[in-house]
Amino acid sequence: VQLQASGGGLVQAGGSLRLSCVASGSIFGINIMGWYRQAPGKERELVADITWTGITNYADSMKGRFTISGDNSKNTVYLQMNSLKREDTAVYYCKRTQRGMTYWGKGTLVTVSS
Repeated sequence: VQLQASGGGLVQAGGSLRLSCVASGSIFGINIMGWYRQAPGKERELVADITWTGITNYADSMKGRFTISGDNSKNTVYLQMNSLKREDTAVYYCKRTQRGMTYWGKGTLVTVSS
């Protein structure tokens, strides 16, 4: 399984970005896809994830500003990020879990400037 994330970039504080992650390869319908992030000098942390049935889960600090969604027909998960803050600056990684296996994408950098 390969995961290709896109949509990162430079944005001013208060702005928005939408990340996308497309899964390809040996895709299995029953899965969980999600977004994690890792800021410089910090551990990787969960942002949000979504099951193939549409059940979502958010880290408490992301609730209200970030929205995860998925399109099973496109094997794609999205992360809409609004009201971005400088502390949201990080590399955002896409993750997929299926059949007991976990796959990671290479990450996309989000930089929020003041």
